Amino acid sequence: MAEHDLVIRNGTVVDGTGGDRFVGDVAVSGGLVTAAGDVDGSGRREIDAEGHLVAPGFVDIHTHYDGQATWDTQLAPSSWHGVTTVVMGNCGVGFAPVHEQDRQRLIQLMEGVEDIPGTALHEGLSWEWSSFPEYLDDLDGKPRDIDLGAQLPHGAVRLHVMGERGANQEPATPDDIARMAEIAREAVEAGALGFTTSRTLNHKSSLGEPTPALRAEADELVGIAQAMGAAGQGVLQVVSDFIDMEAELDLFHAMAAESGRPISVSIAQAPRRPDDWKIELDRFAEATAAGVTMRGQVGARAVGIMLGLETTLNPFMFSAAYCEIEHLSLAERVARMRRPEVRQAIIDGAHVEKGGKLGSGVVGWFPQMFRLGDPPNYEPDPADSAAATADREGRAAVEVAYDWLLEADGRALLYVPSLNWANGNLDVVGEMLQHSAAVPGLSDGGAHVGTICDVSFPTTLLQWWGRDRPRGRIPVETLIAKQCRMTAETVGLHDRGVLAPGYRADVNVIDFDHLRLHVPDIVHDLPAGGRRMLQRATGYRHTFVAGTEIMADGESTGATPGRLVRGAQPAPVR
Repeated sequence: MAEHDLVIRNGTVVDGTGGDRFVGDVAVSGGLVTAAGDVDGSGRREIDAEGHLVAPGFVDIHTHYDGQATWDTQLAPSSWHGVTTVVMGNCGVGFAPVHEQDRQRLIQLMEGVEDIPGTALHEGLSWEWSSFPEYLDDLDGKPRDIDLGAQLPHGAVRLHVMGERGANQEPATPDDIARMAEIAREAVEAGALGFTTSRTLNHKSSLGEPTPALRAEADELVGIAQAMGAAGQGVLQVVSDFIDMEAELDLFHAMAAESGRPISVSIAQAPRRPDDWKIELDRFAEATAAGVTMRGQVGARAVGIMLGLETTLNPFMFSAAYCEIEHLSLAERVARMRRPEVRQAIIDGAHVEKGGKLGSGVVGWFPQMFRLGDPPNYEPDPADSAAATADREGRAAVEVAYDWLLEADGRALLYVPSLNWANGNLDVVGEMLQHSAAVPGLSDGGAHVGTICDVSFPTTLLQWWGRDRPRGRIPVETLIAKQCRMTAETVGLHDRGVLAPGYRADVNVIDFDHLRLHVPDIVHDLPAGGRRMLQRATGYRHTFVAGTEIMADGESTGATPGRLVRGAQPAPVR
């Protein structure tokens, strides 16, 4: 009789601790790892993983599946990239708590901040909740492929308590703060993993209104954090412009120190202040060493956008001649755009300004506009930009971009890196990833569906940083530890991210030598036919959640062992 539910044999085990890899076996029973090393007993199912990596499931702590999780059993594309646990509700946006009259406003906020089609949200959200505990109950009753953790969003809380005053970023009164603190305590006691807020001007609703939390003052943020501290539960997450870096760092330290709750903050290299990221991460490391846990969430590559004829943005979206045909099907648009007279009219209408920029920021940023290519290249040579190519060929950069867009029958994508790209390469990302205070994050799974697909960050970590980058590679053991154990610990999930007895049997079997990303594709499978960008990967042979296989060679098995994770989870007793 078999002694284990599953035994994965002869794999190269990278166990998530950061220790050296070893060739051995991993045994699973009852949804938990029961052995890692030499396993003598047989399994009801056995997998020969010789020549493959065996690693814990990835934990992605920065997603926005707040809508999709209410209607979809498959949290794709995260589950296509070895991710077995996602955490949503980041950046202070979400759908609970909510008064009925505020539903539209929360949709507009999510649509604007996270580029999720409002029509899809209107069609897909059931709104069978008002409070955050009720929202958790709704999530808990639905099957899904991977585990899900939820956080309480400040924008929704502020609107719920303060109404128009909250939406208008007015200062909170002591009574307002007390009520928001009560909601936060209620949420974490019901199973919210934490509380999140946004302090960036980039976050606006689809109507152009700033996020309600933008100007929240220290007494409000610290007061909410203290309520979580009183409950002894929950983590804090923040995104900020760091306009006054020292003041922001002091505020975040106060939130963590006065509550005793860990905090993580989105960190990226800004082009105008290219060295601030290191000051921020160093401060976090110093605070953590002194007993105030602070971490920075960093990306696996540059933060940028995709431009294309099927995406939200393209370099000609403001040209009157393009606007006349944008309603046509892709094939019809491409056919028209190939006509010489249409081409000239669209290019003339783009109004190229001095310096090679269009009239609206990044869509005309030709010095940093590249073919994405297939396979996708996320660290292109600056000499291959639209501007540099145009200089070599003796023509305008806008003409180069036009021709690139028409490649692949109009399905070609252009890539414009912005943050983490001040030096025209990803060297700084490598430094960030290896900083002691940094954990991988910022994938935005489920969000920005018409402009990015950074949900593939975990695959970039392994493929690019662990194998393919010509210089500055990072040991796979470090990458796995960061993406599994450290991310899980950052949000209080100490029961996963390690392949050792007693831990959750979330496991990836990866053909590391053949791991590769595919070019993103546009599909219309959201509610109401909403559009989103998806990206697949080759090389994930098997992905298990609590010992149940959910993906096999890139295809879903249809299994739904995932659950809502309510609150922090303790490490197994060993």
